Amino acid sequence: MKSLYISLIIICFIPAVYGQQGAKADDVLLLEYYQNQRFADVADYLKKTYPEPVVDTKILGSLAYSSQMAGRLPDAEAYYERIYSADTTNTTVIFSLGNIMARRGDNVKALFYFKKILFSDSTNFSVYKQMGRMAQNAGNLQDAIKYYEKANRISPGEPDVAYDLSSFYINNKKYNKADTVLTVALKADTGNLLLLQSKAEVDYHLERYPAAVMECTKLINYGDGESHVINTLGTCYYKLKDYNNCINTFKLLEESNTATEISYYCTAMSYKALGDQQMAISYFEKAIKEAISNNVNSYYGEMADSYSQEHQVKNAVSAYQKSLLYGMMPLTYYDIASLYDVQLKKKDLALQYYKKYVKSDPPEEQKPYLAYSKKRIGELSR
Repeated sequence: MKSLYISLIIICFIPAVYGQQGAKADDVLLLEYYQNQRFADVADYLKKTYPEPVVDTKILGSLAYSSQMAGRLPDAEAYYERIYSADTTNTTVIFSLGNIMARRGDNVKALFYFKKILFSDSTNFSVYKQMGRMAQNAGNLQDAIKYYEKANRISPGEPDVAYDLSSFYINNKKYNKADTVLTVALKADTGNLLLLQSKAEVDYHLERYPAAVMECTKLINYGDGESHVINTLGTCYYKLKDYNNCINTFKLLEESNTATEISYYCTAMSYKALGDQQMAISYFEKAIKEAISNNVNSYYGEMADSYSQEHQVKNAVSAYQKSLLYGMMPLTYYDIASLYDVQLKKKDLALQYYKKYVKSDPPEEQKPYLAYSKKRIGELSR
């Protein structure tokens, strides 16, 4: 592919450098420069071979292109403008000038050139793509989405625009729109890892967990075992109640020292579901150490429940009380009251926590607990 691309450059540019003032460029030398991407050497050689004034537009095009590829943007702009002054309808030159202006940060001029192309060709994919990228780099997300949408309608299989557009949709939680874009793009490029990553994320948010598992597994088989892929896969297994695979998947993060609060929590809940309360407690403790969210109270609550199932009542009470330090959940008061009442036979403390539960304004679905608590308050107060 590279050889074909270089050959096309030679076919287009080298014949142009024969005729002016009897000068003749060394096409073998130019071929060597192009093949090794020595664009600065190409520009320097052409300048030496064809001193000013250069009037042949094909030679000017060769000078402009090599200067642009060498990063000599002011030189490239000057050469392209000389061609543009001779032919203001040359779309290739106008597009190149727009790209150069964009790279130099002059978005006003860049848009002038790009809109000039759109005036005569309203379906130019490359222009909309470049305008989208300019708007994105400038932080103008609304315009970026608008231009990427237009580009995507013209060429829905082009992966770069599909990825950028779907990323905007995902960030704005427009998962169905992202799914539509990614589904079409993946039909054209089934092995595109960036598109697969985004599709897995979308399927996760749309609760299509089997599809997300398939996509994450495919990514891992392709060698993309990044932590966010492992996290998505492990969480999907947890949502599917495939607890053994959830545990085994998240062990990969532990082995690479990239485990997170969520991975520890899902592992703990998986062990709990499998009846291994000691391992569950161990992983709840790890989740708490890593915690950066507001879920610590629920972690302690789950840990307390595991202690209770293991008949470690005092540890259960302690864990419930710690959960209250991170956020009040009415049912926690009830759980503590019940442990003091039934297991530890400490009626005064049970009465205290039953009263706290009643005052905590429990939700409607906890009506039976509320009725029982009021009944026990009456009995324990006698």
